[in-house]
Amino acid sequence: MKHLIITLTLALVSMTAGATVPVGYYSTINGKRGQDLKNAVHALLKKHTVVTYGSLWYYFQSTDCYPDNTGRVWDMYSNTSRYYRGSSAVSGMNREHSFPKSWWGGTQVDAYTDLNHLYPSDADANMAKNNYPLGEVSSPWFNNGITKVGTPMTGQGGGCNNVFEPDDQYKGDFARTYFYMATCYQDYNWRYTYMLSNTSWLTLNQWSINLLLKWSRMDPVSDKEVARNEAIYQIQNNRNPFIDNPLLAEYIWGDRYGEAFTIDASSEEPQGDPILITPNQSTKIEMGEVALGKSITITVFVKGRYLKSDLSVLLTSDDYKMFTLPVTSIPRSTANSDDGYPLSITYTPTSLGSHKCRLIIYDGGLTGSYGADISAQCLPVPSLSTINALDPSDINGTNYTARWQEAPEYIDYYIINRTVYDDKNSIVSYEQFTTDETNYQFDDLLAGQTHTYTVQSYRLGYTSVPSNVITISSSGITGVQVDKPIAFIPAAGGVLVKSSEPHYNVYIFSADGKLVRYIDVVNNDDFIHLPQGIYIMRSDQSLKPQKLVIKN
Repeated sequence: MKHLIITLTLALVSMTAGATVPVGYYSTINGKRGQDLKNAVHALLKKHTVVTYGSLWYYFQSTDCYPDNTGRVWDMYSNTSRYYRGSSAVSGMNREHSFPKSWWGGTQVDAYTDLNHLYPSDADANMAKNNYPLGEVSSPWFNNGITKVGTPMTGQGGGCNNVFEPDDQYKGDFARTYFYMATCYQDYNWRYTYMLSNTSWLTLNQWSINLLLKWSRMDPVSDKEVARNEAIYQIQNNRNPFIDNPLLAEYIWGDRYGEAFTIDASSEEPQGDPILITPNQSTKIEMGEVALGKSITITVFVKGRYLKSDLSVLLTSDDYKMFTLPVTSIPRSTANSDDGYPLSITYTPTSLGSHKCRLIIYDGGLTGSYGADISAQCLPVPSLSTINALDPSDINGTNYTARWQEAPEYIDYYIINRTVYDDKNSIVSYEQFTTDETNYQFDDLLAGQTHTYTVQSYRLGYTSVPSNVITISSSGITGVQVDKPIAFIPAAGGVLVKSSEPHYNVYIFSADGKLVRYIDVVNNDDFIHLPQGIYIMRSDQSLKPQKLVIKN
């Protein structure tokens, strides 16, 4: 978004106007160049407070809300106006990994809940976007006025048939988000390499570099990005340096590659004087929500420079008895290191409501003390219903989509418990996956294997009872049962449905058990188009498989 003008004076890089970067925060990257520069930025970013996925809607109200005091969601994926209502999910929206979680595997690792790339997103746009790479669309099949998805321009897409193109006002936002992710998590092994490389320290491949630099240049840092970066710093204890220092990307991937990156001297600390870089007096540590009877722990990295002795830490004021620290002092050597000292803070509430206290850090040769506000919220224990798991759909080769019915109450997310068996019925693996949606795609069903899955809902540290078990093998779905009948009359190009009542979730399988057609509902006298062949059909009302023979 084009609101701020970025300036460069000689070789000194100035911070973005409006940013309140702690003195000395970027000292470890000062004077470095090329790969050494990127590695130094990675080390600076990687150690941060990791939040919980269930608290994201709570945090979004600080990071992604219009500054008009109406509680309106700032959605970079649509023009639909929606509003926050407490810490609950916003209807019609998802917690979107703008940098797709499937690209690294999507398990519960630091990147999974990193707010620097998580945004509230219109659900329809999110579904259309899928895990496609960024790009410029030549022929869109989805366009809501802000988000476009479709065929990429020549030379883009990295082999993917579709790309996601945000509106011009947000292209720089997404570019700087991707620069952050490609640096903070450069040590990941990428499963999808549409925009990424597992063999280059640059992490991004060349067409991606060209696109992201183009977007970051055409859409400079906005007031929105600056405010969001500040809010995330209060939550995660790290910052997006490509927002604070917009020209940093040029030193790693662009026109200034090979030059030494030098921070404006006004942002550096006095040499030799003890300072505390983070947390500082403006830091607000928001721990999120927890249910009564549970506790939550976060880690804040305490970083200093030129500290002369160990630091002392304590909690004070208001509800400090509900918060605990494991130590009362922090070693000087660890606090002075590039990583800092990982200080754990635990919140164990004894009553419902919002609670707060203050973290005080002193000694170490510092002048006076430093304080950071800590807040958290305790909610009632949730009541969670048992989820009803459904048969998978879209079975094709190694792919299938696990499905289940939506939970009737508000939840944080779903947990899929999947077990993989070999042809001797021995367990190959057991894994858990999480999602906002009522489905989850898998692409690793191998010949001779059998997969089972159950589903649970999760809210505030509590999980529902596991659902019924669904079984699928490489030869198709197993375990169909007898129920209400449905009949089919062969006709040219398909079959005519004859039934006294609607049938829902109609599945049509090929003779070898692969799903070839799914219809959400069929009624009497509906016509189903099918090519010549032999098929097996079932529905929620007719679990007994029906054989269909189509002769065209």
